[in-house]
Amino acid sequence: MSTPPLTVLYRDDRLIAIDKPSGWLVHRSNLDRHETRILVQALRDQIGQYVYPAHRLDKGTSGVMLFALDPTTVRQLGEQFERHAVRKTYRAIVRGWPPASGRIDHPLQTEQDEYGTTAEAPDAKTAITDFQRLATVELPDAVDRYPTSRYALVSMNPITGRRHQLRRHMKYISHPIIGDATHGKGRHNRFFQARFNCDRLLLACTELRFSHPEDGRELAIRAPIGDQFAEVIGHLGWSGIERTD
Repeated sequence: MSTPPLTVLYRDDRLIAIDKPSGWLVHRSNLDRHETRILVQALRDQIGQYVYPAHRLDKGTSGVMLFALDPTTVRQLGEQFERHAVRKTYRAIVRGWPPASGRIDHPLQTEQDEYGTTAEAPDAKTAITDFQRLATVELPDAVDRYPTSRYALVSMNPITGRRHQLRRHMKYISHPIIGDATHGKGRHNRFFQARFNCDRLLLACTELRFSHPEDGRELAIRAPIGDQFAEVIGHLGWSGIERTD
């Protein structure tokens, strides 16, 4: 069965943004040689021209993924990401009920990613994430040591862009993201697999807001939460819950 085409969210002569499916690598990895779902290759084949990723999303993360269509544009976009001028908004389902809002200011040491690369500097770097709690639920299931289990839907805005920052920051405040095999809690991941038939990381980039490299106008590119993530939101009674960030 052929793979359906990638959903294009925005396109002009210099940029293209797509809705990245969960489970896709952005480019090939020596650590995941057997993975055939490669975003760069699939998008290049789909539109018939070379594309340059402007940033990264983890394999398990879905949502807005931005590409440039020429080397000059990708360099200009990279400069915006480096000076933290791109506003990134994510949604996630986490264990427990975090505070209504807050800022996580916790330095992170470099960590190997799924492509086998590690930044050179071994020292911890500044890492900041703002978050808002959007919804909560308490289920009558003893997944851990308590008779019930609590979960929350959160919105997150990473101010910095460290590797696996959101996953590591949510673990740091004891509210790991569901489906995170590295930084999460296996019991809760398995519960969501069994109860909701959901085997993905429940993290999605829902908006990128930045200045267009050509004329400086602000672009806000959004992607709806879909697939298993949306189904879980429905099961938990959170359909229609949203806020303007």
